[in-house]
Amino acid sequence: MYEWIAEHQQVLSVVASLGSVIIWLVYAQLLYLGFRRQRSPRLIINRGRNKDINALCLISNMSAESVFIEYIIAELETSEGAITMDITDFEQEYNEGDEDDQQRTRSSEKPLSLNVTENTRQGPIEPGGFIHIGTFCELVQRLARDEGIQMTGGVPQGKLEFHRLTLRLIGIYGPENMPVGAERSFDLKVGESYFGLRPASWDTKQLASMWQRRKLRKTVEKLNATNFSSASSFRHVDREEDVDNRSAAEKASKTGG
Repeated sequence: MYEWIAEHQQVLSVVASLGSVIIWLVYAQLLYLGFRRQRSPRLIINRGRNKDINALCLISNMSAESVFIEYIIAELETSEGAITMDITDFEQEYNEGDEDDQQRTRSSEKPLSLNVTENTRQGPIEPGGFIHIGTFCELVQRLARDEGIQMTGGVPQGKLEFHRLTLRLIGIYGPENMPVGAERSFDLKVGESYFGLRPASWDTKQLASMWQRRKLRKTVEKLNATNFSSASSFRHVDREEDVDNRSAAEKASKTGG
């Protein structure tokens, strides 16, 4: 045995050196993965309390450090276009029937509270913490009211259909300078007088790569520069049909005259 080891001493030394290198590489990879896991931000958007449209929209921070939420953007995809809105700040007090009164009287408005948490959802979320931004039904109705869409119960009037609600988060993770983000979509399945809610994916999409974070930084700069509140590519089909019918009636009256 000793003679065989002496004869193959050089080969065994090379094998032992290679084995040590492999072990150190595996150990270094494990250390890197652990470090990357601790430094990677992770925000979760999910349903809470219920599974339907009346479920709470929960935002959880599963990162190792706090995340400061800077913007919450909601996008409602419909059969006639998309409606996008910054929902970071709370909506002013709303009562049923206010959609028929575009000019609310100042006497019905409450004075702005000095408590920041009562006015905005902007702020830090501690590791393992969460916040809710209202129910999905409230978010859909807020987007619909902003566009002047008439609702009956929880569904839009007429032929208009709601397809999907997407929520995007933009925030700052710990001491890092570049923003991070997350997004998740929920399909809206229409029922008799309400919507069913189904996540379009099993998990929240994290926007944490360098390319995505540069894109988010440009988005934040654009939002800050334009004082963004809402945007829309929505087509008011009913209004267009009224205009077309009115034009056709005018042409017919002129022809008859």
